[in-house]
Amino acid sequence: MPVLYVPHGGGPWPFVDSPFGSPTELSALASYIRAIATVAPEKPRALLVISAHWEAPVATVTSAASPPLLFDYFGFPPAAYALTWPAPGSPTLAARVRGLLTEHGFASAEDEERGFDHGVFVPLKLAFPEAEVPTVQLSLVRGLDPSLHIALGAALAPLREEGVLIVGSGLTFHNMNTLSSPRSRPVAEAFDAWLRDAATAAPPDRDYQLEHWTEAPFARLAHPREEHLLPLMVAAGAAGEDRARTAFEGTLMGLRISGYAFGFAAPQTPPDF
Repeated sequence: MPVLYVPHGGGPWPFVDSPFGSPTELSALASYIRAIATVAPEKPRALLVISAHWEAPVATVTSAASPPLLFDYFGFPPAAYALTWPAPGSPTLAARVRGLLTEHGFASAEDEERGFDHGVFVPLKLAFPEAEVPTVQLSLVRGLDPSLHIALGAALAPLREEGVLIVGSGLTFHNMNTLSSPRSRPVAEAFDAWLRDAATAAPPDRDYQLEHWTEAPFARLAHPREEHLLPLMVAAGAAGEDRARTAFEGTLMGLRISGYAFGFAAPQTPPDF
């Protein structure tokens, strides 16, 4: 399976009127996200999603057989809180994730009650509208250390050979205080140009640059807090020696954003999730 880092946009944007982007911008982003279901050489047997919207003291997985949706946004019309995406969970995959993390020295936990937040169900409702692929969400680890998240992703790399599509869900520019400011455009352009070079570089240079992302141009103006960037670190770690290509180049509210796809390994005989 490949490994993806997907910009998930703002709130429930594909399904209600959204202030976060023009119709042209949102149409382009929606087309890209719909197409991610076709990037793998075969249909994924399961999905593991790392969203910017869940942080926990240790790496934590959803383990319910039928996770609900977590409407972790506010200020949208009632339809935004009536959305459905009834994908099954996978206690088996959750246990496998925890086993891999344990093998690599990571503490982990599981949460049987937490639902899929909008960093999961919004893009996946577009990409997998049938909601039939078993899905597990994995949290970020509080402290948001980039090296730790790259190593965490590396621990999960064997899942790719087991038919699991690993998806990091975030946004390459995330400064909510300056989204509507024209002054943010050169900031987003400069940071995104640096990030494209870093993310598509050959390892280990890629990982070194991502670990030191705060040295990028306008890094803290693009990400005052890095939770929307950290899913890319997990994806890069899971990619191993596979290089990334820039899978999406677009804008939201005139600000440059991008998405990435790392290569895929030869298919193996996967377990049943």
